[in-house]
Amino acid sequence: MHSQALKGGALLLLLILIYTGIFTADRITWLMEVTPVVIIVPLLLATQQRYPLTPLLYLLIFFHAIILMVGGMYTYAKVPIGFDVQEMFSLSRNPYDKLGHFFQGLVPALAAREILLRGGYVNGRKMTGFVVCCIALAISATYELIEWWAALAMGQGADDFLGTQGDQWDTQSDMFCALLGSLTTVLILGRYHQRQLERYFPLAVPAFDRSVQK
Repeated sequence: MHSQALKGGALLLLLILIYTGIFTADRITWLMEVTPVVIIVPLLLATQQRYPLTPLLYLLIFFHAIILMVGGMYTYAKVPIGFDVQEMFSLSRNPYDKLGHFFQGLVPALAAREILLRGGYVNGRKMTGFVVCCIALAISATYELIEWWAALAMGQGADDFLGTQGDQWDTQSDMFCALLGSLTTVLILGRYHQRQLERYFPLAVPAFDRSVQK
């Protein structure tokens, strides 16, 4: 059942990918935005038997993929629902890209947490949370470097990919949103994630379980 749900989700993402690719106004920007989806989803399918993940992580990856594809279709600065939120809260810009960066912290942090605990690479709740947040911020910083390289290579053509909307502090606020996402993983999703780890991979997390009880 777990495998069938994963395959069904992957098929749905494929249909969304095709739809957004057909109706996007800028196919180059779309391709740059959806590249992580094109890489990660086949990788998850290929490793589902050898290294399955928790349902929570699969679910959040699914939603993150949709966020990326919708952002690629419209470009982040022009996603319609972002304009609705902008008007509702009287914001100075379309905030949809901040949702993307929040998930850019949330999902990698959860993936890092799962890999670290299952592999026994780190023990203790506080150290796990610290390392997980550091990894998420490192990934966020790497993405900002990729955006910088794209700007240097494409010049004005990179504006839609960058999505700064004239905000000189866009890079800093992007990384702050990623930090909020990683903290959400550590402080809010951690216990639920832990229960799933105990259920699906009980032999992989005994050291962390003991530390939680202290």
